[in-house]
Amino acid sequence: MRAGQKAAATPFRKGGRPPIPDDEWLSAAVLGGGLPPDVHHNLSAAAQAYHLEEVAERHLRLARLAAPWHPAVLIALYRFYFYKGRLKDALDIARLCLAKAAQDNKLPADWRQVVATDADFGRFDAPLPRFFLFTLKGYAYLHMRMGGLDEGLAAVLKLLELDPSDKVGAQVLLNVIQRMGEDDHD
Repeated sequence: MRAGQKAAATPFRKGGRPPIPDDEWLSAAVLGGGLPPDVHHNLSAAAQAYHLEEVAERHLRLARLAAPWHPAVLIALYRFYFYKGRLKDALDIARLCLAKAAQDNKLPADWRQVVATDADFGRFDAPLPRFFLFTLKGYAYLHMRMGGLDEGLAAVLKLLELDPSDKVGAQVLLNVIQRMGEDDHD
């Protein structure tokens, strides 16, 4: 959507999702498509009030109440907590995103049980599998930052198993973990 262009109202079917294919819906949703006006308003207000943490967080919570599983809302919450340095809160949202991504991709609920043939992880233009991969990468990174190196490493290795061409950049995280291990021996 170009700047200045308004999103067309999208009729929702039961379940709160627009009547378009899953891949297209997720692509649009991640970019804010399909948001009810009040949710869009609250996300915009949160962005404007970013420097006022309590105000911004209240708008994000209102958006979450109105559209609890919308990817744009979850991503906004994740980013807010991450950039505010609230890593535990960001990790909680990352876990919710993983659950949503697993459900949307019809994957096992436990990311450890996901195998490369469960989804088209090799196609970078496939938004549902990509959402899962990027969510798992955020989950891995947060664990690494918070000292959970074993969990972070397991998630990074899973990413490389699912995405051997490394379209999401998991190798960078693996390199960091490996360098950390080398520093321990100096």
